[in-house]
Amino acid sequence: MHLLNKLIVATIPAIPRPLVRFFANRYIAGEELSDAVKTVKSFNKLNMVATMDVLGESITKKEEAESATHAALQTLKIISDEKLNSNLSIKLTQLGLQLDKNYCLENVRKIVRTASEFNNFVRIDMEDSSCTDDTLDIYIKVREEYKNVGIVLQSYLHRTETDAVKLMDRGFMNFRLCKGIYVEPETIAFKKKQEINNNFNKVLKTMLERKAYVGIATHDEELVDFAYKLISDMKLQKNEYEFQMLLGVRPELRSQIVRAGHRLRVYVPYGHHWYKYSIRRFKENPQIAGYVFKSLFTSNKIN
Repeated sequence: MHLLNKLIVATIPAIPRPLVRFFANRYIAGEELSDAVKTVKSFNKLNMVATMDVLGESITKKEEAESATHAALQTLKIISDEKLNSNLSIKLTQLGLQLDKNYCLENVRKIVRTASEFNNFVRIDMEDSSCTDDTLDIYIKVREEYKNVGIVLQSYLHRTETDAVKLMDRGFMNFRLCKGIYVEPETIAFKKKQEINNNFNKVLKTMLERKAYVGIATHDEELVDFAYKLISDMKLQKNEYEFQMLLGVRPELRSQIVRAGHRLRVYVPYGHHWYKYSIRRFKENPQIAGYVFKSLFTSNKIN
């Protein structure tokens, strides 16, 4: 399947936009906030929680960052109004990180403060390595003011365990741990799947041993099984961790995790910037393209 995934990805830029949208529909809730609300409600009925993400990143104008900030605030309001079991994920390059770091910081503060007023939570996504230090710096500044904010760390980066320990030493104990999807040089990132998996397991064990709350974000059964073992060995309660998965990916594994009695959060992206997001996701994670492609020829629903 590995070669087929790469072949699928290589052909996507030549595929007409409507057909890309057909693929994208499998793991994007839609273009409008109402689409995301409908999707989250459907997961809540299945005893799953969610995190909503307004698509868009690497903006070039402050007006775009202002629009993204407004959309995030709207999302928090609708979560409250509709009584959804969902929090919010944000990307800092969408909020002006590459334009003006302090300006981005103020946008993040505004979002997290509003989430606090709604008794909700904000997850700061991690992007490529050029943003890592600034993202962690902004997270630390905001976390010193508000408790309702967490960060994402990526197991394919060599620095991740060190970053996690430094944050936990400060008492910052809420993470999403994922493998990472950006293309990085081997000088700073593990390239082989088993190396990435080994580091994921190592970092996860360190986090859980120190009583951090971890969103175990993976579609890899090997990692899920290892997490199950840690949870059992450490006798963790159901409210001390959660699993997280992308909308549209491995629905059978998602259901299995829930049936086993674990808390599961689905990452629900929506918005008008679906095309760029779709192309990047397919290119940077060919396995997802393979899952989506396979779903087209099976009876399993991927959403």
